[in-house]
Amino acid sequence: MLKPNENRPLAGTRILVGRARHQAGSLSTSLRSLGAAVVEIPFIEIRKPQSYRPLDDALKNIKHYDWLILTSANGVEAMWERVRKLRITRRTLKHLQIAAIGPATKKAIVKHGLKVKMVPEEYVAESVVKGLRDQVKSKRVVLIRAKVARDVIPEELRAAGAQVDVVEAYETVVPEKSRTRLQALMKNATRRPHVVTFTSSSSAKNFAELLGTSKAGARGKGLFKGVQLASIGPVTSATLRELRLPVAMEAREFTMGGLIRAIVLARYAKAGKD
Repeated sequence: MLKPNENRPLAGTRILVGRARHQAGSLSTSLRSLGAAVVEIPFIEIRKPQSYRPLDDALKNIKHYDWLILTSANGVEAMWERVRKLRITRRTLKHLQIAAIGPATKKAIVKHGLKVKMVPEEYVAESVVKGLRDQVKSKRVVLIRAKVARDVIPEELRAAGAQVDVVEAYETVVPEKSRTRLQALMKNATRRPHVVTFTSSSSAKNFAELLGTSKAGARGKGLFKGVQLASIGPVTSATLRELRLPVAMEAREFTMGGLIRAIVLARYAKAGKD
């Protein structure tokens, strides 16, 4: 039986973290500090794009853009790698109005000495559009993002009168090395996690793929006995439900801190029922 306490509210809770390997550390560390037993099996692998030419072309012509939109810390780092490679100075980027989809993205941008003009109230594409719609008419916008991403931002900003160029800076793929480990973990009733964390729609889709079916909930019900799924926000939750994977907890603030708080609250609630 879970016995939460103020200092270690997640003691006795096994949590599976599926972030890309280089990003898992901060979430895992925070969960462990709260008493959780954390297992890391990445659901996502970050890879370089097949060609850097589109990104390089955009950066070489960055003076012609008014707005730069970045949707992830991965996008920031991928862009900055090319900035260094092309020897583009910060001064060349200073004229840009920059929008970041959330605090982690903003932190990554600020780390490189640039100012962020806008962070949306909610860290989803729809909120970015809401914040920019009235500011981009007749403006040139470059959106730097992953290869596979929703088209809400470019479509809506174009409808608002902006000229939007979408540039792929990296791609996310299924990490094949995780397949055997994940399947073995989920099949083992004594080691199976109490909570699985999802920080993006891609992580949800890849989790299902790694289990061997795009409809993991339909064919793998036995794998989820005693398991609760924790989502970072409504878009990720919608993807999980499309995969017939029930969402037990969803962050109110779409950040890692919000996800952790949602897990703690849900585990307390469960403890109260046990």
